[in-house]
Amino acid sequence: MSDPVIEVGWIAEAVAAEHPELRLLWIEQPGGTGRSSAALQQRLALLSDRFRGAQAVTMRREPVPHAYRAFFRAVGLDPDETRTPVEAAAVERLMHGGFAARERVADALLLALVETRVPLWALDAAALDGPLGIREAARGDRLGEGPYAPDLAPGRLVVADAARPAAILFGDVAPSHVPGSATTALRVFTVQVAGVPDLHVEEALWTCAEALDREAGPR
Repeated sequence: MSDPVIEVGWIAEAVAAEHPELRLLWIEQPGGTGRSSAALQQRLALLSDRFRGAQAVTMRREPVPHAYRAFFRAVGLDPDETRTPVEAAAVERLMHGGFAARERVADALLLALVETRVPLWALDAAALDGPLGIREAARGDRLGEGPYAPDLAPGRLVVADAARPAAILFGDVAPSHVPGSATTALRVFTVQVAGVPDLHVEEALWTCAEALDREAGPR
């Protein structure tokens, strides 16, 4: 296995002016969803054993989680009400007594998040039109496409391709872009904010790619 190629997304001019250190990066991975292997489930179980209550409580003071909390406040989100991804994962672990395995893509994303504190999301690559970037939602924008695509409030920060928003920044992925069993290629992306080192972001993407490669087996 070789390290995946990390692509850098675009940032709309107005967004970049307000958040000059904001970056979006992604990798392409073959495959789609499916049952996680016993090996991946075991890796999550081992993480659960290492990630106990005291660590979950003090984690927000670590540099990377603290950086995402600061960004949430900068865009008008209260991180004590709208939890950052790693803090949300910590709460789930405490509530359920462990990181529950769901399916291979979600589990690989969770593994990378807990190990690096950097959040990642996956999109069905076939639903995308060109490179990803971050912009403000425009009037009339909807999250994805199709009759069930929800409307977006103008000005909300979104992850978009050339055609439309694919996800809310640090929020939901468009229903039309969620990977499924018929997905043949994934685009896994992450968002880097001020205070998060490049090395952590790269490690998150590589950790997720490595987990997905192991799930796919030899190619």
